[in-house]
Amino acid sequence: MKLPNLFKDAGSEIKKITWPTRRETIKYTLIVIGISVVVAVFLGGFDVIFVRLMERFIF
Repeated sequence: MKLPNLFKDAGSEIKKITWPTRRETIKYTLIVIGISVVVAVFLGGFDVIFVRLMERFIF
């Protein structure tokens, strides 16, 4: 495949994409941030519990 054809095909494929609206993008970004915070708090809580158990029983 020749390079000019590659760019032409890529351009035509990009035109077929249905891009999300600004509102959808903000909504999905907030969902990802929210889930990330929940997972961070969950894992941080386990970390604190395990560190305290280690300090109590091992050290």
